[in-house]
Amino acid sequence: MSSENTLTNKRIRVRISQDHHQEPVISRLVSEYGLIVNIKAAILGHNAVGDGWFDLDLQGTEAQIQNGLTYLQELKLQVWDENSSSDW
Repeated sequence: MSSENTLTNKRIRVRISQDHHQEPVISRLVSEYGLIVNIKAAILGHNAVGDGWFDLDLQGTEAQIQNGLTYLQELKLQVWDENSSSDW
């Protein structure tokens, strides 16, 4: 198996601003980028008021994960990985 097809895992935390509550962000990570997404924790305000936070485990190739992270950056969502957050 070549290294480009090797699956890897990455844990991230994403802040979904109220502007993006109607966007199928997590669904697109799966359908368009081929990632396996496991929601480890989530906080979303009552009636979707305010920002939401999702702790996600992403599984895919390095390229799939990078493309998915680029998509989140293009949406201007705040993303942290497990190395950049001390309170995980």
